[in-house]
Amino acid sequence: MKKKIMQRTALGFIIGIAIGQIICVLISLMNGNGEFVVCTPYFTELIGSEAMAAAIQTFLCGIMGSGFSAASVIWEMDDLSIAVQSGICFGIYAAVLLPIAYFAGWMEHSVAAVMLYTGKFIAIYVIVWAVQYCLWKNRLRSINAKLNG
Repeated sequence: MKKKIMQRTALGFIIGIAIGQIICVLISLMNGNGEFVVCTPYFTELIGSEAMAAAIQTFLCGIMGSGFSAASVIWEMDDLSIAVQSGICFGIYAAVLLPIAYFAGWMEHSVAAVMLYTGKFIAIYVIVWAVQYCLWKNRLRSINAKLNG
């Protein structure tokens, strides 16, 4: 289990960086007015230089990827109920994402903005969870039909 967590953490770091860069490109294409937007103006100003802000944000995206990937092993713990697995994963994902998003300026620093960002996070988690649940339920139904057929 430890080896699997370490492998996923390492791979997740790379995937997190890749996803972060893809998001930067998409944001730049949609809102950049022809410029490549690496970080929020808030984060660039906070750090003091765009290059250092970009480096730190890239590292933070890697940390998010590592956290999310490492937490994925929880879904393989058959001794835990799906409710417990869901709660633990949600807690880990929130503990990783929300502080990074706040620090990097991906959300405004107001109570309303934090609540809105958190609400969006919860909604996305619930949607992804429901889709995955339905996919696994159908997959298991198909396997059972083959075994019983």
